[in-house]
Amino acid sequence: MKALCWDGVNRLSVRQVPDPRIENDQDMIVKVLSSTTCGSDLHLIGGYLPAMRAGDVIGHEFLGEVVETGPAVRERRAGERVVVCSFIGCGRCWYCANDLWSLCDNANTNPGIGQMAFGYEPGAVFGYSHAMGGFKGAHAEYVRVPFADYGAFPVPDEVDDISATFASDAAPTGWMGAHLSGVRPGDVVAVWGCGAVGQMAARAAMLLGADKVISIDRLPERLAMTREHIGSETIDYTTTDVGAELRERTGGRGPDVCIEAVGMEAHTTGPQQWYDQAKHQLRLQTDRPSAVREAVYACRKGGSVFVLGVFGGVVDKFPLGALMNKGLTLRGAQMHGQRYIPMLLDRIAAGELSTRHLATHDMALDQAPEGYDLFKHKKDGCVRAVFHPA
Repeated sequence: MKALCWDGVNRLSVRQVPDPRIENDQDMIVKVLSSTTCGSDLHLIGGYLPAMRAGDVIGHEFLGEVVETGPAVRERRAGERVVVCSFIGCGRCWYCANDLWSLCDNANTNPGIGQMAFGYEPGAVFGYSHAMGGFKGAHAEYVRVPFADYGAFPVPDEVDDISATFASDAAPTGWMGAHLSGVRPGDVVAVWGCGAVGQMAARAAMLLGADKVISIDRLPERLAMTREHIGSETIDYTTTDVGAELRERTGGRGPDVCIEAVGMEAHTTGPQQWYDQAKHQLRLQTDRPSAVREAVYACRKGGSVFVLGVFGGVVDKFPLGALMNKGLTLRGAQMHGQRYIPMLLDRIAAGELSTRHLATHDMALDQAPEGYDLFKHKKDGCVRAVFHPA
């Protein structure tokens, strides 16, 4: 079958790889109908996350059709159109039983690699390095899905393929950030990042009752898309002092909840950008934390900061004093998709949540390297490129 493979730092190619097969009783094989780029993939492509090997198939956000199931699969059947959660959960360990699916104890078959990096065994995700299980990714014609009964969800007939694709990762990630950060009716919420996850976090905050949502980015097309399709206020951080602007819009207090949806390759203005960029490129720190810093400083006293963007290791100049003295609550997580995906598919079907607009570029799988170039360099207004193997 055809698949998009990582060939080395900033090198991708579409090549022939072996077809997946049933390996365990709870596996199923899914024919991929559509998959999409994700900002966290850029960390892999750029060589910022460990344990990638030449020839690894990448991609983790996808929709497909079930073609074969293992003998222990009870809930899914051939012919179903399904959204597959990007994180793999066994459904039986303590973490899965407590709706902490991305922390599953059993899915990651290479726990030692992540333990060295994070001090604890991470969960497993499709196409996201051998530290996260070494599973083949979704930018391919077919994918093996472990623990199929727990990670794949039927798509309502009213939801089109592309809209449903974003229920695999972007929509549940954004919803989780708003939910676990404690957004309540009447809150003012600030979201750093107007990519797909940032937009989904902003919309989730609105649906959870936030009185005002303010989204922060620098790209005019993303800011315009967020205003049009999400309905939040926006700030272009290159034209103003974000902290002062947020205080002005919140009666002097600052936002009740600040959600960082940028991750380890954040940008900012002024000397901070050059400092973080230099240390990042020289591998003196693993991540650029400018958006997290700004969120901590901007949040009101006693407020909540949630880190949605993917980070890989250690950062410099983290404002721990501000966090403690302001009495902030800081949380972060990889996405517990199984907890949210069925509800989100229902909301998409009911018209409460729009995801279709995120797909700015619709492309064949053969064009995937070009799609990632558009996505990485923000060319042609690319927010997400969606690939179709057929």
